[in-house]
Amino acid sequence: MRDIINSLEEGFLRFLLVGMTLLVFVEVVLRFGFNTGIHWAQEITLLMSAWFVLFGVSYGIKVGAHIGVDAFVKLLPEKPRRLAAIVAVLLCLFYCGLFLYGGWVYLSKLHMIGIELEDVPIPKWIPTSILFIGFVLLSIRFVLLLWNLITGQAEGFKLADEAKESMHLAEELAAEANDTNAHPHNSTAPGEK
Repeated sequence: MRDIINSLEEGFLRFLLVGMTLLVFVEVVLRFGFNTGIHWAQEITLLMSAWFVLFGVSYGIKVGAHIGVDAFVKLLPEKPRRLAAIVAVLLCLFYCGLFLYGGWVYLSKLHMIGIELEDVPIPKWIPTSILFIGFVLLSIRFVLLLWNLITGQAEGFKLADEAKESMHLAEELAAEANDTNAHPHNSTAPGEK
């Protein structure tokens, strides 16, 4: 079941990214090549990018793609580090709660008013519902992370460590340079044997 959910999430994100890219490419070709365009392309591109970002935020929590400033927290012993992570997750859940409430109020008003998108005859609350959907998904990720922290299955957020990745890359490049210097290629001048 987990593999199916992963495939669906990744497939949806790929669809949004490829769709945005193709739509912008076609629009640019039409505008600059044929002096015409698709009148609804900008609005749909903006909506797709909003869906990509707000859907992708929860996926980023899942795979540890977010960047965090955790140098101080890493210096703490295990239990205080986990406690700091629990407090951080609770604050994140509070933040999500604020957005869920605000998003629900906003979507309810859009639904009640019944306005449509400017260039596409779709009720505006439908594509804008990602405000609520995205924060529901994010809240679920935070609740799962909180559970893992409480049960000891995690010590904190799984964050991308750019410094560590950069150092690893630098070490690889240095090793390649040392290997090249240690074993120079035997080259001969043209005409020599």
